[in-house]
Amino acid sequence: MFIKSPLNYTGGKYKILSPIFEILPEKAGTFVDLFAGGFNVGINVNAKKIICNDQIHYIIDLYKYFQANNVEDVITDIKERITKYQLSQDNVDGYNALREKYNSEKNSIDFFVLVCFSFNHQIRFNNRQQFNTPFGKERSSYNKNIENNLIAFCNAIHTKDIVFLNQDFLSVDLSNLGCGDLVYCDPPYLISTGSYNDGKRGFKDWTEKEEYQLLYLLDKLNEKGVMFALSNVFYHKGLENQILIEWSKKYFVNYIDKSYSNCSYHFKDRGAKTVEVLITNFKRREPEWQQLSLGT
Repeated sequence: MFIKSPLNYTGGKYKILSPIFEILPEKAGTFVDLFAGGFNVGINVNAKKIICNDQIHYIIDLYKYFQANNVEDVITDIKERITKYQLSQDNVDGYNALREKYNSEKNSIDFFVLVCFSFNHQIRFNNRQQFNTPFGKERSSYNKNIENNLIAFCNAIHTKDIVFLNQDFLSVDLSNLGCGDLVYCDPPYLISTGSYNDGKRGFKDWTEKEEYQLLYLLDKLNEKGVMFALSNVFYHKGLENQILIEWSKKYFVNYIDKSYSNCSYHFKDRGAKTVEVLITNFKRREPEWQQLSLGT
């Protein structure tokens, strides 16, 4: 059973954790989640040390708040906000009042409560870094499922050795990593960039320049013997990431949808497919039954 992030983050990997963890090693020394987002992958790894990094500091500030407070106090703070602003699935005035407060004060728990009641639990900022997701009328709320996910998430944060960073991916110090360490990357996808990384929200955008910079960084990690895993897509809505396709031929391409695993790079009817991959510089972990049959 995997822990699910209490944030419904765009591009979150919770639904595909099973195939991802079939590929990743069972244990790691230091695990770096370089583009953590909702942190669904990093929170579930078995590692001596976990580094959680994201360029959006509001996300990292929230995780630090979870780390610094026991879960009972976190839930109390949430329910106090809900009561104070009379938040419900149809009280847009209460939502807007809390959003105004948050944009003025930038309090982490206000941010989390806003996300719970925002349209489809989305996180969106304008170019002044003001939270501007509309109200999720008759759709979104703080509910028991979110609370259960929050409790499990906070408990994991309190029991694991996790360091939270708010840095550009090129600024994260990876110089001390070596054999047995793993860097996981789930960057903005070049051919399906989300609104929060379009360069118009006060945060760095993602272009071919950043794509090449990341791939160069992974090549350098490979030269040092550091393991890496890169989540991305080859094809999406009729577009293809030719830069990634060509670069990936040096490494192991693991198709998240295994039905694509025997296909060439040239798909018929690409407009109807999103081909999601996990590119690694190590072979996927063999199933337990196969390890036993091989005597390993």
